[in-house]
Amino acid sequence: MATMPTPFKTTLLGLLSLAMVISFSSCTKKISFLNSSVVPAARGYVEIKSDKNKNNVIEIHLTDLAEVQRLEPARQTYVVWMMTNDNLIKNLGQIKSSSSMMSKQLKASFETVTSFKPTRIFITAEDDANTQYAGKQIVLSTKNF
Repeated sequence: MATMPTPFKTTLLGLLSLAMVISFSSCTKKISFLNSSVVPAARGYVEIKSDKNKNNVIEIHLTDLAEVQRLEPARQTYVVWMMTNDNLIKNLGQIKSSSSMMSKQLKASFETVTSFKPTRIFITAEDDANTQYAGKQIVLSTKNF
């Protein structure tokens, strides 16, 4: 590169930088939740990326999610579920609705790691965070991806 003209070096470095940015960003999948009939103001998205062990890191970011006790009927907690590529449904965990997890602006986030490949993520309102079966009160859901 020492004998190349300066404009060519600059162009080449720019293209290499762009290629690196594209390769890193293509590893992350960002999926928005569909509009909710249960909590119409709720918005959010899911980011899925692979870690160095080839596990799936799932991050969920939510805004305007109503306190679970204000739902009709009232519940105790929000639970995050995923459908796998084998059509299994897995309980990923609970979104805590205490003041430490949800701010006054009703923002919440959730993160977990799984070896399963998700094809759909959804959130239900439940009375028990450890339930093994998703209830019928689906608050937010992605479409299949």
